[in-house]
Amino acid sequence: MKISIFGTGYVGLVTGASLASLGHEVLCVDVDEAKIMMLNEGKMPFFEPGLQELVELNRSKRRLQFTTHIEEGVRFGEVVFNCVGTPENEDGSCDLTYVFSVAEMVGRYATGYKVLINKSTVPPGTANRCMELIRSLNSGVVIDVVSNPEFLKQGNAVYDFNHPDKIVVGAKTSEAFHMLQKVYHGLLKMYMPLLETDWETAEMIKYANNSFLAMKISFINEMANICDRVGADVTIVAKAIGMDSRIGPKFLNAGIGYGGSCFRKDVRALIDTARSTGYRAYLLEETERLNERQKKMLVPQILEALRKVEGDTVTLWGLSFKPKTSDLRGASALVLMEELLCAGVGVKVYDPISVEDTRRLFGERVGLMYCTSLTDSVRESNVIVLVTEWDEFRNVNFAELGELMKTRILFDGRNIYDAQQVQEGGFTYYGLGRSSFGREENSFEEKNIGKKSLNKKVS
Repeated sequence: MKISIFGTGYVGLVTGASLASLGHEVLCVDVDEAKIMMLNEGKMPFFEPGLQELVELNRSKRRLQFTTHIEEGVRFGEVVFNCVGTPENEDGSCDLTYVFSVAEMVGRYATGYKVLINKSTVPPGTANRCMELIRSLNSGVVIDVVSNPEFLKQGNAVYDFNHPDKIVVGAKTSEAFHMLQKVYHGLLKMYMPLLETDWETAEMIKYANNSFLAMKISFINEMANICDRVGADVTIVAKAIGMDSRIGPKFLNAGIGYGGSCFRKDVRALIDTARSTGYRAYLLEETERLNERQKKMLVPQILEALRKVEGDTVTLWGLSFKPKTSDLRGASALVLMEELLCAGVGVKVYDPISVEDTRRLFGERVGLMYCTSLTDSVRESNVIVLVTEWDEFRNVNFAELGELMKTRILFDGRNIYDAQQVQEGGFTYYGLGRSSFGREENSFEEKNIGKKSLNKKVS
């Protein structure tokens, strides 16, 4: 099939390259000339494992092309994927300007039967509004609108596209369902048929999916906060409840909050959707509040630790919102960084991918030091805070790294370390929901004897 993809962001580029690998002829369209030029030169506008190789392979086989020509893009594809951005408005609602712009272009330039597929995450009612817009512009052409939400995890998107747990298709006609079967023919297996439904249900499935995962994360984070206060271990609590088949183990890893562009935006958009119908979604509102609070949860403990030692430098390991991506949107590290800088703390930051992107966002701030290696990041530091669980941070020699530091204190913001092994490296260890701050067998005072200043204040 000939397929057009509008939008070469995260969803559009992964979708386009993956569909080309299924044997389709794919034309990716974007109004950003610089981005299209970059892609035509074989460069990626963002980091995603395996994507560059997939793009290069399909470009070399002439199954994947890039252009800025809108009319050409509409007329090229039998189906047109709408993968443009849906940014968040100030009130939490979803900005559908770009989505409707693509629908308008399809209505304006289509000359024969087309299927417009909304791949971007959009609130219930969007497909219907797209159809109304198209009909108002071109009542003489037959166009089907389909809601086909994406379920891609950043850092694992190429695999997710090619090994989906579900393909959701919301449509109104048998012709549209048949076209989507042709699009995904190479992915469909006997045990994984398309889930066929209507527009509004398909749109709602995406929001319900992400909101439930966000709620699950906020739930286990709240359990971690309670565990800290009663002396329980949240890692064992999570393991136990995850054994219940009704709950499952995934997304029960306590940490300092979720980030990224999806969960936060989708939860807020669903809250707004509910509000527009006169209903208040209290559970979703609290999920969002808990997550924003969780991003700052370690700040008081870090400042308390610094008051007991000589020095006031904190090292943050990991800046992107999750491993294997350069995406900084909603990243917990940026919130933590800002809070510490405002408290007068010196902050050293290191990430395998996102240091320069962070520098472009924050600039040369007083007290902020950008590091190019793991060892450079801990030199003369007092505290390490693990924020993003990149593989590079999983297998470190704490005894050796500790020799470079002023004091050895580790806050494990993702609970990835074995506390005993870290303590054997001479560190005071603090994990979320694993021990009460300042109540460990080896206190800050014992481990940093001779280096502390009990009257010291962090300004």
